[in-house]
Amino acid sequence: VQLVESGGGLVQAGGSLRLSCQASGFIFSINVMGWYRQAPGKQRELVADITRGGSTNYVDSVKGRFTISRDNAKNTVYLQMNNLKLEDTAVYYCNVRYGRDEYWGQGIQVTVSS
Repeated sequence: VQLVESGGGLVQAGGSLRLSCQASGFIFSINVMGWYRQAPGKQRELVADITRGGSTNYVDSVKGRFTISRDNAKNTVYLQMNNLKLEDTAVYYCNVRYGRDEYWGQGIQVTVSS
């Protein structure tokens, strides 16, 4: 099982980034895919997740700015982040819930500058 994240980096406030996470090694369909983030000195929090059927869930602070989507055929989840704010700076982690198990990516840095 492997989760490979890409798309992070440095962006100015108001800018956009798109994160991708490709999951491999899963035999059956993945139920829920999502993104968490952890800022320095803070707990890891759910940013958004999406079920195989396309139902989504967002933390209030990103509603209207971030959009989560997935390609089931590619086992890939995306996070389109628009109008980024300084407080979005964090390490973002891909998360997969597969049956009773949970898997994490290695994390990717997103830094928003003023």
